Amino acid sequence: MRPERRTTGEAVPSTGRRVVVVGYGPTAHRLVEALAAGGFAGTVTVLGEEPRPAYDRVALTSYLAGRTVEDLTYPVPGGAAVTVTVTVGARVVDVDRENRTVVTAAGEAVPYDVLVLATGSAPFVPPVPGSDLPGCFAYRTIDDLDAIREAARDGGPGVVVGGGLLGLEAADALRRLGLTTHVVEMSDRLLPRQVDEGGGAVLRNHIEALGLTVHTGAGVAAVEPGQDGRAARLVKPDGEAIDARVVVFSAGIRPRDELARRCGLAVGERGGVVVDAAMRTSDPRVYAVGECALAGGMVYGLVGPCFTQAEVAADRILGGTATFEGADLSAKLKLLGVEVAQFGATAGALDVTYMDPVAGIYKRLFVSDDARTLLGGICVGDAAPYDTLRPFVGRDLPGTPSDLLFAGAGGDRVDLPDDAQVCSCNNVTRGRVRAAVAEHGLTDVQGVKECTRAGTTCGSCVPMLKRILAESGVEVGKALCEHFAYSRAELFDIVQVRGITTFSRLIAEHGTGRGCDICKPVVASILASLGNGHILDGEQAALQDTNDHFLANIQKNGTYSVVPRVPGGEITPERLIVIGEVARDFGLYTKITGGQRIDLLGARVEQLPRIWKRLVDAGFESGHAYGKALRTVKSCVGSTWCRYGVQDSVGLAIALELRYRGLRAPHKLKSAVSGCARECAEARSKDFGIIATERGWNLYVGGNGGFTPRHADLLAADLPADELVRLIDRFLMFYIRTADRLQRTSAWLENLDGGLDYLREVIVEDSLGICADLDAQMERHVADYADEWRATLEDPERLRRFVSFVNAPGTPDPSIAFETEREQIKPTLIPLEAVSR
Repeated sequence: MRPERRTTGEAVPSTGRRVVVVGYGPTAHRLVEALAAGGFAGTVTVLGEEPRPAYDRVALTSYLAGRTVEDLTYPVPGGAAVTVTVTVGARVVDVDRENRTVVTAAGEAVPYDVLVLATGSAPFVPPVPGSDLPGCFAYRTIDDLDAIREAARDGGPGVVVGGGLLGLEAADALRRLGLTTHVVEMSDRLLPRQVDEGGGAVLRNHIEALGLTVHTGAGVAAVEPGQDGRAARLVKPDGEAIDARVVVFSAGIRPRDELARRCGLAVGERGGVVVDAAMRTSDPRVYAVGECALAGGMVYGLVGPCFTQAEVAADRILGGTATFEGADLSAKLKLLGVEVAQFGATAGALDVTYMDPVAGIYKRLFVSDDARTLLGGICVGDAAPYDTLRPFVGRDLPGTPSDLLFAGAGGDRVDLPDDAQVCSCNNVTRGRVRAAVAEHGLTDVQGVKECTRAGTTCGSCVPMLKRILAESGVEVGKALCEHFAYSRAELFDIVQVRGITTFSRLIAEHGTGRGCDICKPVVASILASLGNGHILDGEQAALQDTNDHFLANIQKNGTYSVVPRVPGGEITPERLIVIGEVARDFGLYTKITGGQRIDLLGARVEQLPRIWKRLVDAGFESGHAYGKALRTVKSCVGSTWCRYGVQDSVGLAIALELRYRGLRAPHKLKSAVSGCARECAEARSKDFGIIATERGWNLYVGGNGGFTPRHADLLAADLPADELVRLIDRFLMFYIRTADRLQRTSAWLENLDGGLDYLREVIVEDSLGICADLDAQMERHVADYADEWRATLEDPERLRRFVSFVNAPGTPDPSIAFETEREQIKPTLIPLEAVSR
């Protein structure tokens, strides 16, 4: 494969040093980031063996669930003084330490002043007969996962060899790909490095309840082929055979230290490039970091320690004095839906154990012989104590061990020391988070993530970040405004449960004062969400904000825009002509919007009813561009026209837009449907997006293309159309019920305790028992929908509001003026000086 180069940065001063990094995984990426952030003045050349830039290996399994390579790929770092050149598909075959060059397989010699080996590790595949048969795979790279997905298309049984962290992830992946899955683990329990015998037994029960078959204390004697020459069965040493069309080896890793051996660097007896506390090898010009490095006699396979090693090496290259003194190997995970946590030592003089085999919960704390110092702990099924207790390893216990086993029994009141590590992936302490909150005025978890990196890798520390925000004095009160001491979600429940239909009753019974510009539109939205009639009827009309007040979107010069709904972007020539005629006859500015609709701008308020009349008569209805409601369901042309399309994206987009039209929400809602994985409709940037697969539809939620872009997360894959619609119904109604005022689905999902997993539990597994309620609520919305434009035109009382001056209904606003630009009108604004005079 021809190497691909990607470069960032400016020209390098002649005095700059040359750093060459061999390997381009997450650890190498963190090293280059740290060099750029530290102001390194020189060149950084990265030579990666894989055919693509570095990507997030922690989230590798999510690739099989629908995330793309682009979603996982890290951006190339850069800075004002450093040039970073990344070459992928470039395998380094030799290092000439005397002349300080590395040699690629293509014969290119790359000179260095400082060399960093970040070659990572290779999966260990047991040397048994048949392990190289077609149908046998490692679980390490995106290419591996592509091959596994292709092999799984025909279904059948699959076996994962290895019951560690990555092995269980692989097993979950095979299960989700539709394979009958077995796990073969040589140890007497699953996760032998993280849990003890009791925790392993509870974990096994959880996993077998999902339909997987677990074989512990079992090895592999051979993989035997079928008649087609592909893997057909795995044979254990006792002779038992397990049918297997797909075999995935995830039985550990081996450091990639072959380059170090070839050029004479010191390596460990069992592998790994020997480094000191500065991450230097036996050659002071050569560093090694990550899974290829042997630091303090240990090879670290977790992302946190590897990132720390990268930062230490970068600091040393920059002239610093940082050292790597070992790392916290604690972990909090959710494997196949089961919470697992391990921190500190898994043995001690004394221990306190709690086990509930019915609920599937196992917890064990290890303490010193005087019962005062916490040594470590294991949690399976309920990892709630992890966040509070992990920072206290090696310190005095903050309470009695029996109390600390249970979340809420003293844990929430424990004050963590500032040097306690809250994010082990990125080595962030409580003190650093508190300092960032104070220095930058941070008010939410997203701000903490962006400022400190905490919570950006595995996300298990997010609950602790919320707690530190509260402890730092950040106001996290739930009051909507001074008139209501309730959050929007609580007001929604009050209105629904008590059958309240007016703002005046709500504020009289549950609030104070007369209301304000904050609470009135919120209550109006809640009433509209619950189907309380036309938004301009009676008292509701006074609650609306400016846009909803006139069913149109106000523009900068006081005119309004009219956006007729065009479901799915599909429109007939006749209707297109009507829009053109309306724009011409009323002298409106016309523009195609980003959501595949036509925007007609420049309408005076008194013109709105006449414009709507023409559009309604032609079959158009309100596109709700003025409301906190569903805007559009964008689509590509799908399988009807496109040679790549696998499903009818236009038909589905139309059906969804017509189903959810007029649905009032805490914020505007946007959607899109793509007919294939090429994603032409950009569904991943929407509040809910749908991408076609050969088996159905993948549903993504919580995306945002606005001020803070965010890719949506995969909620469910390969759904039939009816199940897809049911999940969207529930997602939207749960969001409408529980989101805060003006909170986009992206921020709502980010702040939801438990995040996507919790959302899935609520709307897929019905953990709260509310799904029937959500379904019924959406059905009421669909049944009761009425076009607000048409309803306004049919009511003379509603039409009376559409005037510029109440006391002179026939007089247009004289301050509105236009000029011409590119053959269309453009608003002429009144100068501020004229206003001041």
